[in-house]
Amino acid sequence: MKWSDTRDIAIALADKFGDVDPRYVRFTDLHRWICELDGFSDDPEKSNEKILEAIQMTWIDEMD
Repeated sequence: MKWSDTRDIAIALADKFGDVDPRYVRFTDLHRWICELDGFSDDPEKSNEKILEAIQMTWIDEMD
């Protein structure tokens, strides 16, 4: 997975952290969790707030 794989990342986060409400996850934690996902292979430095926000919003949608 790469940073551009927003939906795949959101699904993986929902599977791994199903008991976490994504609305309250800090971006620092979100970044770390994404980098630690199995199958994630992008450069951690290529992330930014816009990318993390898009992933968080998609994760929220996946929880509904």
